[in-house]
Amino acid sequence: MTITPARQADLPAILAIERAGFSEAEAGSPAAFRDRLAKLPDTFLVARTDTGVAGFIVGPAVREEFVTDEMYDRTPRNLPTGGHQLVLSLAVAPDYQGRGIGSQLLAALATVARQAQRTTMSLDSLAANVPFYERNGFQKVNVSPSSHAGETWYRLVKQL
Repeated sequence: MTITPARQADLPAILAIERAGFSEAEAGSPAAFRDRLAKLPDTFLVARTDTGVAGFIVGPAVREEFVTDEMYDRTPRNLPTGGHQLVLSLAVAPDYQGRGIGSQLLAALATVARQAQRTTMSLDSLAANVPFYERNGFQKVNVSPSSHAGETWYRLVKQL
């Protein structure tokens, strides 16, 4: 497996993985993912196997420390350096779950963020996934004010 920047040709696989991992209300739209591909060339990564895309991670590098609901639909452009690395979505195809791919994607994005002198990496997570992120060095901060998909989200942050 290799981790590389996402390409336009990866979009059908990315959308299928997103739909498999999130409810219809939680999942990003095709338009949102096209926007992310266009605006986040260095912070939209995919895990590739010989047979295709096994998972992906995407998020902007911005001045804000945490994700805001507007970012799910309108992708901000990355700062050239500094700021905070956010994660809008991390998903692994069902056939590849349990193999450490999600952790590898988090580590790869953290490496990119450190190289660009970001200070933190943060995301919002459903309660069921909080232990996974804590095992990957994130700390729960609080309940997010997000109303995305009508769910309760928890803010997590990792110092870089």
